[in-house]
Amino acid sequence: MDFIFWLTAVLTLLILLTLYEAKRRRAALLATVAVVQLPEFASQALGNSREMTVFLPPGYNQAANRRYPTLYVNDGQDQVALQIRETLAKLFQRQQIPPIIVVAMPTNADRLQEYGTAVCPNAQNLGTKAGEYGRFLTTELMPAINQQFRTSHNPAEIGIFGVSLGGLSAFDIGWNHPDLFGVVGVMSGSFWWRAAEDETRMPPNQLIAQAMVRGTAVKPPLRLWFEAATQDEASDRDNNGVIDAIQDTLELIAELKVLGFKPGDEVMYVEVPGGRHNYETWSQLFPQFLCWAFG
Repeated sequence: MDFIFWLTAVLTLLILLTLYEAKRRRAALLATVAVVQLPEFASQALGNSREMTVFLPPGYNQAANRRYPTLYVNDGQDQVALQIRETLAKLFQRQQIPPIIVVAMPTNADRLQEYGTAVCPNAQNLGTKAGEYGRFLTTELMPAINQQFRTSHNPAEIGIFGVSLGGLSAFDIGWNHPDLFGVVGVMSGSFWWRAAEDETRMPPNQLIAQAMVRGTAVKPPLRLWFEAATQDEASDRDNNGVIDAIQDTLELIAELKVLGFKPGDEVMYVEVPGGRHNYETWSQLFPQFLCWAFG
């Protein structure tokens, strides 16, 4: 009995030490990415405020003259679920991406109105403040971030990213501001966004993002990365065996190709078998996007 007791005690101690060491190493890894909070960042365009989180790469404070590629992330309140800090720390450690700055922008109770397409709301009258949100980002937040942090001034090194409705917002803002953004990342984008039957600013009853691309005369200097998962949803409006989330994304990519975007470096599509409309799927694909966008 004594032998079994001591063996159990030793094994328990070893397990606890292993868990402690793993926790210590993870904490040390996360500490390589500094986190700066910007509390109560006010927006005149939106008439509200929110707390921004800025992730800085290792060596930022020592490289006084270096400027960094920067990524703006919608739905920043879900930064932990997306595993932003942990993903950055791992990719930096493995030297899979260069040092970059990431700005996580949280949404609020007006998410369904702030995210959308600036040209017009959708058929359900959602996205009524999308234009104001775009102005907040491009004329208020970005200048403030550029002043406080050493961000790159090269649009090719500036990205915007989002998931679901935040992905539609990211695409819309990036598409309408290629002078500010060169990279757009969208996971499970809400490209079902459709104009109302009486809409006059876009073709009525048409998918807005797809029509927006179709109505663009000159190919903007953008690189675009899309993800969709086979279990994003179950809806299949035309009963062709392809869920709407995938079909809407593929139709958008088809319009991009017509405009001249080349598959691979300029437009990338990743389909996730068995993936779902959740952060478990999105966080697994986030490193792949970062490597494609900045690697």
